[in-house]
Amino acid sequence: MPTPAKTPWLAWAWPALAAAMLLAALFADVRGPTAAIAAVVLIGSVFAAVYHAEVVAHRLGEPFGTLVLAFAVTVIEVALIVSVMVAAGAEKAGLARDTVFAVVMIVCNGIVGLCLLVGGVRHHEQGFQVQGASAALAVLAALTVLTLIVPNVTTSAPGPLFSTPQLVFAAVVSLVLYGAFLFVQTVRHRDYFLPASGTGAEQHASPPSTAAAGISAALLLVALIAVVGLAKALTPALERTLAALGAPKAVVGIAIALLVLLPEGLAALRAARANRLQTSLNLALGSALASIGLTIPAVAAVSIVLSRPLELGLDSKDTVLLALTLVLGVVTLGTGRTTLLQGIVHLVVFATFLFLAIVP
Repeated sequence: MPTPAKTPWLAWAWPALAAAMLLAALFADVRGPTAAIAAVVLIGSVFAAVYHAEVVAHRLGEPFGTLVLAFAVTVIEVALIVSVMVAAGAEKAGLARDTVFAVVMIVCNGIVGLCLLVGGVRHHEQGFQVQGASAALAVLAALTVLTLIVPNVTTSAPGPLFSTPQLVFAAVVSLVLYGAFLFVQTVRHRDYFLPASGTGAEQHASPPSTAAAGISAALLLVALIAVVGLAKALTPALERTLAALGAPKAVVGIAIALLVLLPEGLAALRAARANRLQTSLNLALGSALASIGLTIPAVAAVSIVLSRPLELGLDSKDTVLLALTLVLGVVTLGTGRTTLLQGIVHLVVFATFLFLAIVP
């Protein structure tokens, strides 16, 4: 992963502009021209976050580097969902479910599909460690089914809801599964998540200094907070626009997930273009696992402590799409080699997900 000797000035400027924009949003309603400016600053902050994440990741090496962006973004995503839940109450009972499901679909079909397509077009065929992908998909299947499908078939609480003991159990199981995956990824079987061959520029670039990596880590945190803070500030304007268009409520969760996942998506895409598909998959699948493994326990705790309703079960349409995504992931990532065909298939499923969200 090539790292420039000197940090580009825009990588410093965008986080500073975003912090100033966040302060301004505290005293003014974000709409009209202000919303447009905030959107531009948000996109700039995304590119800055990607740059600083790559600097930190190159310093730490694989697979620890890819955990930096995934974990940081997920923690702030959880904060965003929880803050909206606390403010809105019963009106947003399904927001966590919609956002988590959207993250899974965006990551496993949108980001992975785009990475496979771009990598396939540029490099014809790319390889990765099938053991690492299989481990991630196994944990992802267990997490999604236990937290997003099982609530529909339990009998202690009506509809797509868990009872309090079931919610506690689901939170504990989510943490156990995600913790076990992190242990395997970083300690016991770390080699499963390393590049299978010495491809990509990261094998030839010198890592940045500790001081440079530390500065980038601080600026990464500022940029990520700015991305999520501005996304939250823009959410009311987004909701007004969607309401005027008559879009379903689930589209709000998709929009939040898209905004929050922009840094990870761009970082994964850049890695795929550089023929580092292993890094792309570590970023993509790791972010999906972190989203479920950390979000479900957090929203469960908020739901129990504040007595807020929490709907987790998916409807039949989304259940079918989730099942298709899991089966497709096992098939397309089960050989350790990918071409643009797998990317196109994933992107078609992603397009179907978006279309059916708007036209259910």
